[in-house]
Amino acid sequence: MSEIPNILNDLQNSVNFYAIVFFIFSALSVGSGLVTVLSKKLMHSAIGLLFTLFGVAGLYVLLLADFLAIVQVMVYIGGILTLIIFGVMLTSRLTHIENKTDVKDSVSLVAGIVLGLGSAAFLSYLFVKTDWIESPVNDLPTETLPTIGTLLMTNYIAAFIVAAVLLLVAFIGAALIARGKN
Repeated sequence: MSEIPNILNDLQNSVNFYAIVFFIFSALSVGSGLVTVLSKKLMHSAIGLLFTLFGVAGLYVLLLADFLAIVQVMVYIGGILTLIIFGVMLTSRLTHIENKTDVKDSVSLVAGIVLGLGSAAFLSYLFVKTDWIESPVNDLPTETLPTIGTLLMTNYIAAFIVAAVLLLVAFIGAALIARGKN
């Protein structure tokens, strides 16, 4: 019975375990991202976005960025995705909107393909030609949350307050727009 924890520890300490988990989260993110972009139904796109954000949160955990993983789950999945799903459910009864396709769509498609291929070629060139510096990591942090919290409340308090005021103004503006002229 004591051999099972040793086997699990050996598996977790191996590079292959982290590579396998990385590829699982990467495949989840890319696959569900494609579902988000290519789906014809808006609710399917929202569910694809949910799994994309979960995959990215898993990648943050693998990078030992626990704060970013928590923010990813709480803010993006908990808040923004819920807002998107409620927006889809509340506006699904709109049937008077016509979706027309014409010459502009084909021009946009060609422009998007050219721009995408150009960007991919440029990034591939940079990836191949860059002299990557590899250095060993001596001391891995066990958790980043206390460090980030201390920095936000001491060195970066002004930026924290500005971001809070900006979000408050955006929330008040959204409430006024939603309220209308009543």
